Amino acid sequence: MANAVVFGTMPDGDHVHRLTLTAGDLTVNLLTLGSILQSVRLARVDHDLTIGSDRLDDYLGGMAWFGSLVGPVANRIAGARAVIAGREHQFQANQAGKHALHSGSASLCHKLWQLADLGPAHATLTVDLPDSEGGFPGNRRVTAHWRVTAPGTLSLDITTTTDAATIVNITNHSYWNLDGTAQWQGHTLRIAADHVLAVDDDLIPTGALTPVADADLDFRAGRPPVPGQPAIDTNFCVANGRRAMTDVLWLTGRSGVSMTLATTESGVQVYDGLRALRPGGPGPYEALAIEAQGWPDAPNHPAFPSIALAAGGAVTQSMQWRFSRP
Repeated sequence: MANAVVFGTMPDGDHVHRLTLTAGDLTVNLLTLGSILQSVRLARVDHDLTIGSDRLDDYLGGMAWFGSLVGPVANRIAGARAVIAGREHQFQANQAGKHALHSGSASLCHKLWQLADLGPAHATLTVDLPDSEGGFPGNRRVTAHWRVTAPGTLSLDITTTTDAATIVNITNHSYWNLDGTAQWQGHTLRIAADHVLAVDDDLIPTGALTPVADADLDFRAGRPPVPGQPAIDTNFCVANGRRAMTDVLWLTGRSGVSMTLATTESGVQVYDGLRALRPGGPGPYEALAIEAQGWPDAPNHPAFPSIALAAGGAVTQSMQWRFSRP
């Protein structure tokens, strides 16, 4: 197909393909590795809006989370353990040697997805996850349906099915800098959230919700965040459960290029890139990670919106990015 080319070759010899989708003013590139959103270009804007690489080796190394889908459970699980359908399950402790982060080596970002359907403006990718991989129960199939619509909308529906009770919280882990500059400083951020999750020193939720004003994280009216004031690696609670697609976050660069995020999910994790993000990159605060997802560590907090999926069930998590320019 004209909009699918070989991007690189995996160590085992399998090919990774790059898929190009275009409609209206928007052109995006996806990779079959990790269902990665590699590039987002808006007509008459001379830079990419997301952080990606043209080298497969980068994604096999330090950029595994750049633009990829992470899951089956994104974010953190305290103690790398959770009770699912009455049985305790242990996961890979890849954060500080004691917590699970983004499902560890079993994450979707490391998977070579199969191309099920491709058109000029849409692509469907699938991957099968075997029972107990990474400690997560159930033979699961994950389907990612991407589509671009005019004038500048990118949509993603992630559907997961399972044959056993399990937990599912998948997100896209893209980094955004709408100005194409070395730092995101100068962007304006607005988030429709009254509360954030309180966390401990390991960024594990305590179970409490903190009003955004008390946490110096009040972006309800929109304002430019300042790097490190405060540091942000935070779940903003935009809903109390999954709901119809709703606008929840607005990001605007100094250039006037803007992005609106809508989602069905109850949380948005924002990470400000307070460390150098990637080899050869310009340094800290290069871009903002914005991840629509369920609340982290939900299985260990009964009051949080559930991420449980029953045997034989299916769940669809949806997100949409709308781009515009002055």
